[in-house]
Amino acid sequence: DGFESNEGVILIAATNRPDVLDPALLRPGRFDRQVVVPTPDVRGRKRILGVHTRKSPLAEEVDLDVLARGTPGFSGADLENLVNEAALHAAKMGKDHVNMTDFEEAKDKVLMGKERRSIILSDEEKKTTAYHEAGHALVAKLIPGTDPVHKVTIIPRGMALGLTQQLPVDDRHNYSRTYLENTLAMFFGGRVAEELVLNQLTTGASNDIQRATKMARNMVCQWGMSDKFGPMSYGDDGQQVFLGRDFMQHKDYSDDTARLIDAEIRRFVDDGYQRAKKLLTENMDSLHKIAEALLERESLSGTEIDLLMQGETLPPQVEEGSVRRAAKAYEDMSRKFGDTHPVADSAVGDATGEFKLEEAPPEPKPLAKKPPRDEE
Repeated sequence: DGFESNEGVILIAATNRPDVLDPALLRPGRFDRQVVVPTPDVRGRKRILGVHTRKSPLAEEVDLDVLARGTPGFSGADLENLVNEAALHAAKMGKDHVNMTDFEEAKDKVLMGKERRSIILSDEEKKTTAYHEAGHALVAKLIPGTDPVHKVTIIPRGMALGLTQQLPVDDRHNYSRTYLENTLAMFFGGRVAEELVLNQLTTGASNDIQRATKMARNMVCQWGMSDKFGPMSYGDDGQQVFLGRDFMQHKDYSDDTARLIDAEIRRFVDDGYQRAKKLLTENMDSLHKIAEALLERESLSGTEIDLLMQGETLPPQVEEGSVRRAAKAYEDMSRKFGDTHPVADSAVGDATGEFKLEEAPPEPKPLAKKPPRDEE
């Protein structure tokens, strides 16, 4: 505190909100060094995964480079959770090693939340959710420059009845106006699909509308992306940490400017809505195919959506229960007959998704040794 000559005490503090700290704490002589700990980059994620997988039995196919590239934006805690969930999934499936399939399942759980299969949805709700998520996925696929679609599901996860998960290819640190306008259109894909196909509006799009409105407001008031206002900042974005913060926000523009800001926000939102409506109207066949596949399979990957848009047939689906039964049968036969390998009708399984196991052929008996000619 400056009153004592003892310098043997080192004070270390951490905060997630340095913007709300008292200036008296940040003046020179208080905290001499500030260390910013951002989310790790691809090299950092690989090293973190190496630390957490050190004690896990990994299969030979597991590539930490691929896992690090496929987890942009993950924090160290997220990566630790990813490894733990992958190990739990492998144990649940009766495996001795953790492979890439287990990591993919764990990534879905970390990104989208745990499945809530206990919720019983009516057929009408399932259909609404299927077309809603199909609209999101199709708009994201049709607009170039958007983040790739990782997975689409109508299985309730977390607080959502369905999810469309996008995963960027690389770490993204800056956002262009084009990217944000594409994202606005993707936000409204679900609401537009409900309106076009089911001729109804539901509360399922509430979060999409909130995110779109907030993004449009930031584009106008904070990021200077409006042609009408130009590079100007309107409103104090500093978040108050005290009670009644909504009444303490500083307004540095007139009422006439506020009306113009509202009109410009509406223009961004309406443009995204109309763009999504135009895309879905022109690709209605693909929308129906994706929704029907979701009703049948409940989850689709980005590759499967590409196949549906190209008019191709999806490969047979292998159910988790079939894989678990096959693993148990393989373990039982290995214990009974030794090293026995499962044989399937195809690379994935038969038309029903069931694996068929064949017993290993018995070892041939050794040939009798021919006696020497003298003994004959």
